[in-house]
Amino acid sequence: MKLLIPGALLSLLAIQVQAATIAMEDQSQIPAPSASAHVEYFKPPAESELPDNAYGKLVREGYALFVDTKRLAPQFVGNGLNCSNCHLDQGRLANSAPLWGAYPMYPAYRKKNDKVNTFAERLQGCFQFSMNGGKPPAADSPQITALSVYAYWLASKAPLGVELPGRGYPDVAQPAKGYDLKQGAAVYQAQCAVCHGDNGQGQKAGADYVMPPLWGKDSYNWGAGMHRINTAASFIKHNMPLGKGGSLSDQQAWDVAAFVNSHERPQDPRLVEGSIEKTRVKFHANDGVNLYGQTVEGVLIGQGIR
Repeated sequence: MKLLIPGALLSLLAIQVQAATIAMEDQSQIPAPSASAHVEYFKPPAESELPDNAYGKLVREGYALFVDTKRLAPQFVGNGLNCSNCHLDQGRLANSAPLWGAYPMYPAYRKKNDKVNTFAERLQGCFQFSMNGGKPPAADSPQITALSVYAYWLASKAPLGVELPGRGYPDVAQPAKGYDLKQGAAVYQAQCAVCHGDNGQGQKAGADYVMPPLWGKDSYNWGAGMHRINTAASFIKHNMPLGKGGSLSDQQAWDVAAFVNSHERPQDPRLVEGSIEKTRVKFHANDGVNLYGQTVEGVLIGQGIR
């Protein structure tokens, strides 16, 4: 049995970015970002190496949940996203926060919640913020267990506690002149709108998103890491447009990241006493470069959307 990306997504990708159907063991058709093409990245195991037993079955369940999260765990997903929207190529792609780069680094201290987090707690945070899911699955739930086992399998040949090349979204330094929202809008229309829509609404096949929304009620909330302009710029620089990572300049990546994150999205679930100002002071003032709680063109950003 091949583990494939859902057919609706592949159909759209084939038309828009000329992507092919890619099984878990075949990584040749999704290029690593061109800017880092000389780097030799860790290669996770192939599906053919999975044993035909309970462990292999659970890995497959975790894979299915990872690429089809909204449909398989609707009670924990409050928007239109799947895990694989931010962790491309089924959590395998270098410079796209691959699971093989994350799993060996936990437990780890996270400034976001000022505590040492287990990998299960890290996944819970993804559900709460990136997936806007409200109360996340319990640490010992079938969902967290399956996703953890899938991540463990991808990282099973990786060294423990070693920060491998391609982990996370490698930083892209803020350009000397900062970012420009108007230039970001131009980059968005030229490079992003074909997949994500003129208004960041994504694209659907029936009731399901096949291209993720970038703002609005079905996107990540104001507590997600991707709301940081620096984080979004790093993801965009190395991975977007899809299949052409590294083709945008640093300036373009920052500009379009700022443009995307100047739009409203669901409220930060950590909202303090109903106050955007207090929430910014407590959670956003020192959280990278972001627009939460700031006024842009006369509009207060961070009011949330339902």
